[in-house]
Amino acid sequence: MNILYIEDDQEIGQWVEKKLREEGYHTHWLTSGYQLPVDLQTYGVVVLDVMLPGLDGFSVGRRIKRQNPNLPVIMLSARTSIEDKLEGLEFADDYMTKPFHPEELLKRIEVQVRKYEKAPEKTISIGHLSVRLDQQVVVDQSSNREIMLTGKQFSIFHFFIRHLNQILTKEQLYEGVWGEPYREGDKSLMVHIRHLREKIERNPSTPEIIETIRGIGYRVRA
Repeated sequence: MNILYIEDDQEIGQWVEKKLREEGYHTHWLTSGYQLPVDLQTYGVVVLDVMLPGLDGFSVGRRIKRQNPNLPVIMLSARTSIEDKLEGLEFADDYMTKPFHPEELLKRIEVQVRKYEKAPEKTISIGHLSVRLDQQVVVDQSSNREIMLTGKQFSIFHFFIRHLNQILTKEQLYEGVWGEPYREGDKSLMVHIRHLREKIERNPSTPEIIETIRGIGYRVRA
């Protein structure tokens, strides 16, 4: 799962990011609320510090909730007054005061994930493909043959499925699947998509499942 973590303190940020990654979370760490990603739907939880430079955490949190009401937001703050906690909890799902133990943060993240998690549709048909999301299985319906995908290939395809009919830029795809900012010139995404097409398309040279939108990115249509 991808976590958006916003904290300007380098020491605390490195410590928390390390703990989250050790637990298997893909963590996108920002140091300012001005850097908010365009597509917040790629994240499962936002962990947000209150004391940010320029745009404070309360303002950032409210903006996130306006755009994505079902995206859990956990506030972190050295402010311990009841007034600050109440202000944060007007929009946020949880409020933790510093200092805190990493195990407590991890547990609170788990609680928010369970709270907002919705059971996805288990099987979806896209063109000649049947995708069993719960089993991470892709089947060619014309031959009833399972198509063996690598973990990264399925993650990319699953991200497309979560955003059916949407045109996705390479930056959105990379950030959503890898959980880190796209680096200009990085060809790994295109290589993975090429290999994915070789497996799922009837004719990879004229793809019908993963469309290329020239000059923008890619799209999978339902």
